[in-house]
Amino acid sequence: MFARILGFAFVLFLIGGLPVLSHLSTRQDDLLLLPRKSLYFSAAASQWLLAIITVLVIVATSEKLAVFKVLAAWSFVKWTAAVATISLAGLALALVLERYGWWPEESRWVEHLIPRTREEKLWSLLVLAPTAGFCEELIYRGYLLAQLTRYFHSVDAAWAVSSVAFGLAHTYQKFDGAVRAALLGALLAYPVVRLGSLYPSIAAHFLIDAVALVWLGPVSLREKDHQL
Repeated sequence: MFARILGFAFVLFLIGGLPVLSHLSTRQDDLLLLPRKSLYFSAAASQWLLAIITVLVIVATSEKLAVFKVLAAWSFVKWTAAVATISLAGLALALVLERYGWWPEESRWVEHLIPRTREEKLWSLLVLAPTAGFCEELIYRGYLLAQLTRYFHSVDAAWAVSSVAFGLAHTYQKFDGAVRAALLGALLAYPVVRLGSLYPSIAAHFLIDAVALVWLGPVSLREKDHQL
């Protein structure tokens, strides 16, 4: 009984509680005054803490995640490249549309977190991107997707709800950013549902964040500065 209550409570926290905390944190304008490296460290520490809690819940509830299937090398590379390419193409398109005023501008939080210096880019590449790639995939596409599938007895329903939960956790990116995150979550869940393996999603998530933070984000920021 305790295991069921614990598992259900943690699922509710991921779906409802975590988005509320994310929203409340964006209302603290004084956080924008902190150095980016401090925010990077805080974000990475928070994600690792949540991932550790997820593992502890899995152990305490004796859950078994059937998402760690090892794929053949070509299958892993193919799926990783496909998911990363589709996502980055969509992100690049959104940036182009934003430049011409056909897409809402990024939130001030997103713009503030874009690295400016070489050191900040290294932090993004070596800390933020791998942390998000592993921790968020373990939490949302590993644990939450599996739990919701058991609750709903439907992979499609679990797929949809876990993707929406992932989007809601990114409300600091405003409504359009949260929608974009939900669509990304749905895309990242596809290899897990199709192959039963989390590894392509982890690798693709890392590549997406790395390219977005180290290249696409700074390029977009420079173009905005030139327009001013």
